[in-house]
Amino acid sequence: MISARVRKAVLPAAGFGTRFLPATKAIPKEVMPLVDRPIIQYAVEEAVASGIEQIIIVIATGRSAIEDHFDANPNLERWLEERGDIELLRAVRRITEVGPIAFVHQKEQLGLGHAVLMAKELVGDEPFAVLLSDDVMINPGGPPVTRQLIEQHATHRGSVVALQRVPSADVTRYGIVRPVREEGRLVEIGDLVEKPSQEDAPSDLAVLGRYVLTPKIFNMLETTPRGAGGEIQLTDAIRALIQEQPVFGYQFEGERHDAGTRIGWLEANVAMALQSEDADEFRAYVRGLDLRD
Repeated sequence: MISARVRKAVLPAAGFGTRFLPATKAIPKEVMPLVDRPIIQYAVEEAVASGIEQIIIVIATGRSAIEDHFDANPNLERWLEERGDIELLRAVRRITEVGPIAFVHQKEQLGLGHAVLMAKELVGDEPFAVLLSDDVMINPGGPPVTRQLIEQHATHRGSVVALQRVPSADVTRYGIVRPVREEGRLVEIGDLVEKPSQEDAPSDLAVLGRYVLTPKIFNMLETTPRGAGGEIQLTDAIRALIQEQPVFGYQFEGERHDAGTRIGWLEANVAMALQSEDADEFRAYVRGLDLRD
């Protein structure tokens, strides 16, 4: 019998990060900083806060910066301890205490669907979460977005994707769902169209970077033909899944910043800075800026 409990999360992190070249020539975009920690750490912390027990990170072969970040560094810890920097020491140690993290190497970058498929053996026959760390989700004082999806999965048993309404001009940038039924924040999905034109968009509900998927998605990914650029698209696999079992969308509580673009990354830094311990000083700095042309 397939477990309904969501214990594992897959974080794809093997892309080239071309929007951030030349910075990402040497490091994955997932380790670019948001204030005082790399982008991917926010997604890992969100997963753990949502009850996830095992993190599976899919990385590109030969790029070890992400592994290094989540590994212990005894020399650094000893140096901080000798200096008496206890708060920094605790912050560094917390990185390695988030729970088991497994790394899967994706030898070829064949799309998001392929990255998720790479985690099949570690996920096994159970539902799992997928978090795209580019999408920085913030819900101060409320449940993390991943936990919101997990709760909906527990109630409805089907796969659940994160949704947010977007302006009509922006539908061409996202996967857009065709709703069959809406009940409050919950949407039963009839179809999913990747980056439609404004005229052809079936709604204004965009799929963003959080998913809870049933293990049936792996069967779909294994039979999904490669699309543009020779990539296996997760969207195509979810469309096939809709034909076999219910798939829901949930209009999550919280805000999202697209840290996969330069402007979005800057906005995410501002948002995180306003929640940091330096928030008051940062606000004072921003208020003092002369923003006139």
